[in-house]
Amino acid sequence: MANEQNLKPFNKGYDSRREGNGRPRKYVSELREQGYKVSEVNDAIQVLMSMTIEELKEVYVNPQATVLEKTIAGAIRKSIEKGSLYSIETLLTRVYGKPKEQMDLNASGGFKIEVTYKDADDSDRAS
Repeated sequence: MANEQNLKPFNKGYDSRREGNGRPRKYVSELREQGYKVSEVNDAIQVLMSMTIEELKEVYVNPQATVLEKTIAGAIRKSIEKGSLYSIETLLTRVYGKPKEQMDLNASGGFKIEVTYKDADDSDRAS
């Protein structure tokens, strides 16, 4: 249980204990706001996901590359360098969709469901 003497309420407005940036935006939403169509974004993601790290670096430093290509190449490169799969997973889900999740209800738990059907008596039926 928390020590109530150590608890301090947040101040309205700015408080040094609170970060004002919020959750970072996803790359795909930023690109859509810049005027790219969904099909263009998906095509660029597919092409860039198939490149090697050296090819991604070339795209990122190429002055002729579009903002779309540079943004996606930078996101993939940063994910690889950090060892994080979040950006790559987001990009793959964007292009190919989320895989269907399945649950095997019979294998675990040993549940037994019994269903009993009863016929209504003739006397209960309306004539």
